[in-house]
Amino acid sequence: MDLELRHLKTIRAIADAGSLTKAATALGLAQPALSTQLKRIERALGGELFERGRSGVRPTPLGEFVLARARIVLPAVTGLQEEAERFTRGWQDRRGFRLGGTHGPLLGGLVDRLAAAHPDQAVSTYTSWSEREIAAQVADARLDFALVGTCGASMPPENERLVWREVARDPVFVMLTTGHPLAGATEIDLADLAGEAWTDVPGDGCFGDCFTAACARAGFAPSSVYETDTASCVHLVQVGRAVGLCRATFPPTGGIVTRPLAGAPLYWRHLLGWHPETYAHDSAAEVLALARAVHAAAAARSESYSAWLALPGADVG
Repeated sequence: MDLELRHLKTIRAIADAGSLTKAATALGLAQPALSTQLKRIERALGGELFERGRSGVRPTPLGEFVLARARIVLPAVTGLQEEAERFTRGWQDRRGFRLGGTHGPLLGGLVDRLAAAHPDQAVSTYTSWSEREIAAQVADARLDFALVGTCGASMPPENERLVWREVARDPVFVMLTTGHPLAGATEIDLADLAGEAWTDVPGDGCFGDCFTAACARAGFAPSSVYETDTASCVHLVQVGRAVGLCRATFPPTGGIVTRPLAGAPLYWRHLLGWHPETYAHDSAAEVLALARAVHAAAAARSESYSAWLALPGADVG
C-alpha cells in the first residue's frame, strides 16, 4: 500500500484525540474500521505507530517521527491548494473572455460591449465556418463561449456537453443588387427567384438542405449556389451575378438591399453556448444579455428588418 495524505490525516487525528474511539468519532468512522486502517498504515511504514493502553494511545518513536513530518506536510499541502485556487482565480480574471463564433456582425458587437464593460480584461476571438469546430473547442475548455447559429429548430453541436441559450431568431432574407427588378418589393416570393443563381457562406449545419427543400416547395431547384466568404457574396450580388441569402440583421451595404421572403420559409437561430463546469458559467448571464442587446441594436439598424417586424403576423419559428 502506498502512503497517502489521508493516511497522514488519520495518524494526526489519532494522536490529537489520544484514543482510537475518539478519533473514530472525529473521522466519522466505526472504531473497528479505524483500527483496521491503522494496521494497514503501520504495515506500510514498517512498525507500530502507537502504543495501546487502558488510558488510550500514545505515539511510539516511529509514530513521533511520522507525526513530525505529517505536521509539516499537511499544512504545506493545504497551503498549496489554497494558493493554487487563488492563482487560478487570478489567472481566469486576467484571461478575460475567449469567444468563438461564425462570421457575422453579432460577434464584433459582442466583443465591443464586453471590452467596454470589462476594460481591464482581455477579449479574444476565434472564427470558423464550422459550428461543430467552435462548439468542440468550448467543450474542451479552449474557448469560453460559442456564438453560433443553427437552421430552424435543429439541435446545436455538442448539445450534451454544453449549455445553449437562444440569443434571438431571425428570418432569412435575400440580398439583391439595387438594380434588381424586385429590389423595391416589400416581400418576395421565393418562387419569383427561380431563375437566379444564389450565393451563401458555407457551414456544416443543415441550412443548405433546408434551402433546397424550401425551393422544392416553391416549385424549382436552384440552378447554382456559390458558397464563399461574406465579402465575395456581397460582390457577387453587387455585380448582379447572384442573389444572396442572409440573416435579417445583415448590415446595410452599398449597392445592395435586403428583402424578406414571403412566409419566412427559412429562419436562423443565434445561440450562445458555454460549458457548465468552467468559470465561464459565472459570467454567462451577463454575456447572454450583452449578446441579446447586440442583436436588438443590429435589428434596429436594418430598415428592411424593422419594416418586416412591423408587418401583421410577422413571426419566425
